[in-house]
Amino acid sequence: MSDVIIGPDDYVTVTKMGHLVEVQHMEKRNDRNNIKKLNEDEYLVLETGEIKEFDRTENRSEGQNSLRQTFKKLRYLINNNFKGLSNELHMTLTYADNMQDVKRLYDDVRKFIMRLKYTYREQTSIDYINVVEPQQRGAWHCHVLVRFNDLKTVYVENSKLAKIWGHGFVNIRTLKNVDNIGAYLSAYLADIELTEENGLDSIGREVEEKNVNGEKKKFIKGGRLHMYPSGMNIYRKSRGCKYPDRKVIKYKDIKKIVGPAKPHYEKIKTIDTDDFTNKITYLQYNMKRT
Repeated sequence: MSDVIIGPDDYVTVTKMGHLVEVQHMEKRNDRNNIKKLNEDEYLVLETGEIKEFDRTENRSEGQNSLRQTFKKLRYLINNNFKGLSNELHMTLTYADNMQDVKRLYDDVRKFIMRLKYTYREQTSIDYINVVEPQQRGAWHCHVLVRFNDLKTVYVENSKLAKIWGHGFVNIRTLKNVDNIGAYLSAYLADIELTEENGLDSIGREVEEKNVNGEKKKFIKGGRLHMYPSGMNIYRKSRGCKYPDRKVIKYKDIKKIVGPAKPHYEKIKTIDTDDFTNKITYLQYNMKRT
């Protein structure tokens, strides 16, 4: 299966998110910080003493490394807080019209969360992660993962949720058959499904097959990135949703965490710029699949 070569005494970064464990190994490690942020616009290069300005891009596609880090952080957050239990739901909120006002989007979703909490105030507290999704026509969707903390199972009718939303259409999905919710949701966000209409857009770009709701579909990697305005908060969360702990250990000690399990996903990524080359290896263990 594997072209991955990691020595037993090599250091790896481990992120544990419930039944998911991700291991990241860098061929060349940098254990010291090379820059120091001075303010929102400038940073100090520690080696040379130079003060430089951060590169501000006009749209997200020009700063894809920053955006990839945002989605990686989001994926960790989702998988650390949503396990596919019967008290968790995935809600998609859609506008009836072609709504493109980002400020209104933030305000409408904030009010929706308030009304949802008020509706269930006598039954349970609620934690959530809401993520915005741009559409090709310029409109917005919003995906909201909701955990009803004090209930063992939950059912919400579409008509009831549509009334709470109040701006158009809703769709509700359970998460009980999804064992990697972060990956499941990211299929909607950064990538775009490959169809006959956008097939030409895939020329020269990476196409990846993903399993969505038990159905295999092809996606153009990063095909949606240019639709996100620069500086936009892609996701928001409640206080009860926590980021996972990450720690650095020797690779030989990973067995203390995953036991005899084998990684169900492996990826090697090579970073090659004018003056720097590095290789990053990702391994993911899904304990529900062992």
